[in-house]
Amino acid sequence: MATLSTPAAGAAAGAEVVRARLTGGKADVRGRVFQLALVGCLGLALVVLAVLLVDVITGGWEVLSQRLGDFLSGRLSSRPARAGISQGLAGSFWIAVFVVCLAFPIGIAAAIYLEEYAPRSRLTRVIDVNIRNLAGVPSVVYGILGFAVFVKALGSLTGGRTIMAAGITLAVLVLPIVIITAAEAIRAVPDSIREAGFGVGATRWEVVRGHVLPYAAPGILTGTVLALARALGEAAPLLLVGAVTGFLGSDFAIFDTNQVRERFTAMPMVIFNWAQQPRDEFRALTAAAIVVLLVVVLLANSAAILLRNRYEKKRG
Repeated sequence: MATLSTPAAGAAAGAEVVRARLTGGKADVRGRVFQLALVGCLGLALVVLAVLLVDVITGGWEVLSQRLGDFLSGRLSSRPARAGISQGLAGSFWIAVFVVCLAFPIGIAAAIYLEEYAPRSRLTRVIDVNIRNLAGVPSVVYGILGFAVFVKALGSLTGGRTIMAAGITLAVLVLPIVIITAAEAIRAVPDSIREAGFGVGATRWEVVRGHVLPYAAPGILTGTVLALARALGEAAPLLLVGAVTGFLGSDFAIFDTNQVRERFTAMPMVIFNWAQQPRDEFRALTAAAIVVLLVVVLLANSAAILLRNRYEKKRG
């Protein structure tokens, strides 16, 4: 009886009893082997990631340590000593703005409708399957779609080969991912929470707004950050919608809204262009640009983690 003195101890003792009955009192050798294999795969992945990070940071350390300010504020140039990434940062910033303003609200709203309002019918299942299939479509296909629709058909609205066309294209690219992750987070909310809200007379919208969404917010934020990270790292769609692979003649100010209808470049394009250059100086610039892009993604991820922890505290 001493082991049942607390709920936690009782749960642990109950789990041990169930495990012993399932295994017949024998050691779970296969389970241990499988667990060790999983740990080994995780360790191998971490080692590969660490090696890549060390290689990139080492390659770009000279640029980052000696001319970080000039590198962040400088323009694209054929001279490695003067080349910078300000134009690429500005393009990536505005692409991220379009993704956040278009893909996130539309995707989360679609997930709420599919999980909370749509009837469980064959049509709903077909829509769900198609959304999951769209999440696996190669990014170059979305680039072709963006070129045909947002550059050619809607060129009078987007301005053609501009940041607006690129941002909308990447928003469409990550939209299925946002819908899937948000729907999974909403689906994970226990039904007892919904039933408690309905039991006190709340409407469906009040239950969704006040109970379901706060509970599902950590999962939704995690999925949206993954989608944003993918959008910031895509290069193939940008090539097809007209991103500049050479040099831009005009300066790009990050908060200048007039540039959304102008020719553009972005960080993936800057990295792609410098990686093709034969000179060793451009290799160092490429590594430094990769480090900056990683830092940008990590900052966005950190913001999402802070928001997720805030919602988890409220939920607790």
